[in-house]
Amino acid sequence: MELTQATVNDLLARLGPGDGYMYLPVDLDPQALTDLLGSRYGAARTLVLDGFTDPTADESQGAALLVPFEDRAVTIRAWAYGDQWVGSGTARDPEGTERPVLVVAHREVPEPLAVAPGEDVDWMERLIRITGWTRPAQRPDVDWAELESRLGTALPSDYKRMVETFGEGAFDGWLDLEQEPWTHLRGDGLLIWAGTEHEELYCWRTDGDDPDRWPVVVRSFDGDDLLFDYQAAEFVCRILTDPHHPYTMARYFDTHWFMNYREST
Repeated sequence: MELTQATVNDLLARLGPGDGYMYLPVDLDPQALTDLLGSRYGAARTLVLDGFTDPTADESQGAALLVPFEDRAVTIRAWAYGDQWVGSGTARDPEGTERPVLVVAHREVPEPLAVAPGEDVDWMERLIRITGWTRPAQRPDVDWAELESRLGTALPSDYKRMVETFGEGAFDGWLDLEQEPWTHLRGDGLLIWAGTEHEELYCWRTDGDDPDRWPVVVRSFDGDDLLFDYQAAEFVCRILTDPHHPYTMARYFDTHWFMNYREST
């Protein structure tokens, strides 16, 4: 079997949207399959390594992927992808032969935009759940004091949590999270915190002394600005999941993830 992204698409389609698994041919390279999935979904979480299961693996970490193999899993790595867990690795089949495997399982995803009256919403926590992020914080030791001193301004707390949590990468492999705000629109009162290959710039309008109240402004490639009266983490939650948002990605992606460009060390 020649492994390509098209092959992976076909295998996942055969498994369907619910729970499913398959043993693959013995001569298939399980690392090649893992690498292809990693290039699509980002860094994986290791659930089983050399037959030893991570004792912290529970439903929130993709433990449902292990159910079909009982105690026969040898190495299983997992990705959260919207409402689905995806796993690959090796397991012993009922005859005891170690073979490559591909497995999927349903993942519970909360309603992302429902807000009760008076609810104090932690939009970063919702963003973590929407994207199925289970990796350790990628940049927990950012020197924000040095960066803010260099920029001459404090930065929004939800943005700092995004950078610390996700690190370098893109939401849905599309919306690039800047690790340091760009300042070349500062003359217009804007700091840029994200962007896309379509040259849309996602900014804050730096009005007032409280960065946690800065609204988001999207500057299009032709120089037009559109203001949204909410902060960065809420903005990302909404464009990922609201099909009616002007900058929605929900029309193009049924499930949502963060593709980090570097694995944590």
